Amino acid sequence: MRWKIEYSRDSMKFVKKHDILDEVRDEIKKFLKKIKGEDVNINLKKLEGSWIGYYRLRKGKIRIIFEVYKIEKSIFVEKIDFRGDVYK
Repeated sequence: MRWKIEYSRDSMKFVKKHDILDEVRDEIKKFLKKIKGEDVNINLKKLEGSWIGYYRLRKGKIRIIFEVYKIEKSIFVEKIDFRGDVYK
């Protein structure tokens, strides 16, 4: 079964505005390789506080915040934005 990637309305708006859908998809694919045990170089962090249960991927100045549902094999991208605005 393949993994399914879903985007929130705000994250999709940001992706379309900056035309970065392929870059976001590539970073999430790298994350999936990492959890399968492959040696992949990504900047990944498990979030805490009000974002508990979410992960953060860093790609340059852009942050991708997402939640992983392993049983359903799906990823929900909650927010994509620049570093200074993403956690607000």
